[in-house]
Amino acid sequence: MAVAAGRRDRPDHRGTWGALGGAIVADRSVDSEISNSPDPGASQGGKVDPAPLPAGNNDIAAVAEKLLPSTVQINAGGGGAGGATGSGFVFDNQGHVITNNHVVAGATGSGEIRVVDFDGRSHEATIIGRSLVYDLAVLKVKKAKRLKPASIGSSEDLRIGEGVVAIGSPLGLTSTVTSGIVSALNRPVTAGSDDEYSFINAIQTDAAINPGNSGGPLVNLRGQVVGVNSAIATTGGVGGTEAGNIGVGFAIPMRQVRVTAQQILQTGKATYPVIGANVNSQPGDGGAYIFEVPEGTPADRAGLREGDVVVAVNGHRVTDQIGLIVAIRSHEPGEEITLTYERRGTTRELSLVLDGQTESP
Repeated sequence: MAVAAGRRDRPDHRGTWGALGGAIVADRSVDSEISNSPDPGASQGGKVDPAPLPAGNNDIAAVAEKLLPSTVQINAGGGGAGGATGSGFVFDNQGHVITNNHVVAGATGSGEIRVVDFDGRSHEATIIGRSLVYDLAVLKVKKAKRLKPASIGSSEDLRIGEGVVAIGSPLGLTSTVTSGIVSALNRPVTAGSDDEYSFINAIQTDAAINPGNSGGPLVNLRGQVVGVNSAIATTGGVGGTEAGNIGVGFAIPMRQVRVTAQQILQTGKATYPVIGANVNSQPGDGGAYIFEVPEGTPADRAGLREGDVVVAVNGHRVTDQIGLIVAIRSHEPGEEITLTYERRGTTRELSLVLDGQTESP
C-alpha cells in the first residue's frame, strides 16, 4: 500500500480488525421514521468560540444542554433506499456544518441534502468539500442565522478514562445523548467500502454509537467537541445482522477535523501528508515493510530504502501498514517527523519532512 504516492491499493487488514473481535464499519443508516491551531470560526472571520463549561464538570445534563442546540440531523440523497441519515454539528456562525463524508457521498450528484436543527427546522445545504481520506465533509447551510456554533475543544488533551458524551441521531432518533469514557487513543482504524477506504487515528469510546450517529460530535465534559463519531466495531461483520453498538465506537480526533475543515473552507479540497514510500505489513506485529521508495519522494530524500521496516513514528509504536498510514496522516504536510526503522537487524532513526497530496473526490 502506498503511504504517500497516492495509490489506492486495497489494504491488507491483518492485525487490525482481528484485534477488535470483528469488523470496523462506517456507521451508516437508511432514513428512518423512528491544538494548537487557530479557532475555526475566527479563521473564517466568523465567531468567538463559545465558552466551555467549568473545569471539573461531571454533569452530563449540562453537557447535553450546551451541545444539543449545535447538533443537527443530516438527510442526504432524499432519504429512502440509497439515502442516508446521519448527524453533524455547527462549526461556525457562517452556517458551516461538519459531518462524515460517507453520510453525504451519495448526494454528490443531484441528491438533495437537508439539515434538521435542534428545533426541528429543515434547512437546505450544499457540500463545500469532502475528504475520502479522513471521512469528513463540510456543508454550507442556507439561511443559518439561528444555528448555534459548537464549542471546539482539543483532542490532544484527552486522557484514557476521561468521560465523554456522544450526540446524534442513531436510527433516525434525533437529539440522542449517550455517555461513556475514552477507552483508548491513537487506535488505527479503517472504515469505508472496498474502493473508498478512510484511515483514522481514532479515539475509541464505549459511549453508545449506532448507525445514524455518523458525523455527530464526541464531546468532553466541558461541553467541547473533541471528535467526530465515524465508525463502530460489530461482531456480525460489515453490514451483518448484528451491526450496532457493542461498546466499541470510534471518533476522528478534533485536531484532524479542524485542519481538514480549514483546508476545505480555504480551497474547497483537503490535503493529506505523504512520505512517498509503498508499504505492506510484516508477519505478526513486525512493523510496516518498505517495498518501494520512488526517487525524489520525502522517504527517498530522508534515506529510507527498500527492505527497511518502520516500527515507530515519533516514538509511537507501529505494528503494520495501517498503523503507519494513520500515524502519518495524523500530521500535516510540511511537518517534520521521526521514523524509527530496522535495517538488516539494526534499529535506526531518521527525520523526514512530510509532503502533501491534494484530494480530488
